[in-house]
This record gives sequence, structure tokens and C-alpha cells, in this order.
Amino acid sequence: MAAILFVRIKSGLDAREFERRLLERRPRFREVPGLLQKIYGRDEATGDVCGIYFFVNLEALAAFRETELARTIPTAYEAVDLRREVYDVLYPLWPERGPFAEFDRGGA
Repeated sequence: MAAILFVRIKSGLDAREFERRLLERRPRFREVPGLLQKIYGRDEATGDVCGIYFFVNLEALAAFRETELARTIPTAYEAVDLRREVYDVLYPLWPERGPFAEFDRGGA
């Protein structure tokens, strides 16, 4: 079953330095086995940043969480608060679009 990892970070870094570090690490995320897509977001009101990761399955997500890349997220971004949430994908709204274009659960 496809899986989503949501990570929200509150950091003491200013926005420019935070973004520099995001861009510096981005190529390494492209090499993560089973990672279909990663979306980066920022809450304008708080400055908090999130990463929304789309994995082919829970096993790929679990394997990623054991990597040096995943383990260093808090230190790389000088996180003062970090929240991780894992979700199973139920179904996509538009199965022909996005990271789960080939994922089909029978159309709900």
C-alpha cells in the first residue's frame, strides 16, 4: 500500500538559510529508493516548513526513516520542534495525475 510521510519543522533558522539547506539536500532525496515525490511547503504565518513525502509502500518509508538522510533532518534544519506523521494512501482524487498515477483502489 502506498504511504505518505508528513514532516513539520519549526526552526530557529531564518527563511533564507533554511531554504539554502533545503536546496542543498534536495539532490540526495532524489536518490531515495521508493520515494515517488516530495513536496516542500511553508506556513507563511509561522514560518514552519513541511515536507510531504509520497512512497510506493510502507516498507520503502520505513527503510527511508533508518537512513542517515532521514536521521539528520532535525540537525540539518536546527529544528526546535519536529512532528512526523505517517499515513496509508486510501485513494487519489484524480488517479491519472500526480505521484500515484498508477495507483488504483477501484475508484471511490
